[in-house]
Amino acid sequence: MWLMLAALLVLARALARALALRLGPLERCLFIGDERSAAMTASKLTGHGGIKAKIVAHLDLDKAAPWSTHAFSAPRLSEIRDLAQSLDVHRAIIAPGWGANADPGETLNLVRTLKAVGVRVSVLPRMLEVVGSSVEFDDLHGVTLMGVRRFDLTRSSAALKRVFDLLGTSIGLVAISPLMIVIAVAIKLDSRGPVFFRQLRVGRHGQRFQMLKFRTMTPEAEALKDSLRHRNEAQEGLFKISEDPRVTRVGRLLRRSALDELPQLFNIIQGEMSLVGPRPLVVEEDQRIEGWHRRRLELMPGMTGPWQILGPSRVPLKEMVALDYLYVANWSLWTDIKILLRTVPHVLGRRGL
Repeated sequence: MWLMLAALLVLARALARALALRLGPLERCLFIGDERSAAMTASKLTGHGGIKAKIVAHLDLDKAAPWSTHAFSAPRLSEIRDLAQSLDVHRAIIAPGWGANADPGETLNLVRTLKAVGVRVSVLPRMLEVVGSSVEFDDLHGVTLMGVRRFDLTRSSAALKRVFDLLGTSIGLVAISPLMIVIAVAIKLDSRGPVFFRQLRVGRHGQRFQMLKFRTMTPEAEALKDSLRHRNEAQEGLFKISEDPRVTRVGRLLRRSALDELPQLFNIIQGEMSLVGPRPLVVEEDQRIEGWHRRRLELMPGMTGPWQILGPSRVPLKEMVALDYLYVANWSLWTDIKILLRTVPHVLGRRGL
């Protein structure tokens, strides 16, 4: 009964969110900031589900000076109110400037003015690109301080994550071992070649290892890769083709159901991977990662992670490594559990990993 209640609770929340998303009105947004931030925010609003919002107008920060005022005069509020009403704006998204001439006081006045006329305000802080959401706020006699925790995992957190991986993997292997045997037999009957596909990947601290998958392609697939690069659908160094001609019949089914990823459970047992973590990249892709983005390698790579549940073909490499960095910076066991739970509908929906 407890298991049924837990499952029904998750299902009811998912249905309630889907219903609210379908019946709720479209939230019209006014973006105030630079072009790059506007384009990124617009792609987030339209590229992923769960949000029903649209940017209806964009004001560059350099051209938004008339909105900032040191005095909340009636004419100024009336001007902003008329603009918000003419555009039917529900929310303003502000990306504060970080240039040499940026004035924090103008941003504060802008937020106060927008709130005064009844427009909801969201601020896009650049600091969270580095520290993520796991910050602590302290009050120092009226001055708010933001504390940033250490980047890497403590010994106890690392041990907890490893125990969680071993426990989950052991239970998983016992439960799905009959299925893995059936898949292995189907692969051998469908095409010549080995059951498993081994690929060199870059793991924790840059150490390389052989990642296991069920073979889904013909044995000569790697030799045909260069001739198919013009059909690549991924972005910035990744390689992914939705209808790859190198995929076998059984392999196509395994990929759609993400069952080809199951042998990576053996990598987890060997201590080379984790259930949840940054996606292990091939050497060619890893060489494109530079600077602080390489801190993503502080944790063992995972079978699933924040990048995979968003859809790898839609997320460019540069954004993927930023997501992985923030995952490492904000790790918690509850985060791993949530990512695993969000992976299930992606697998069942045949979106792949």
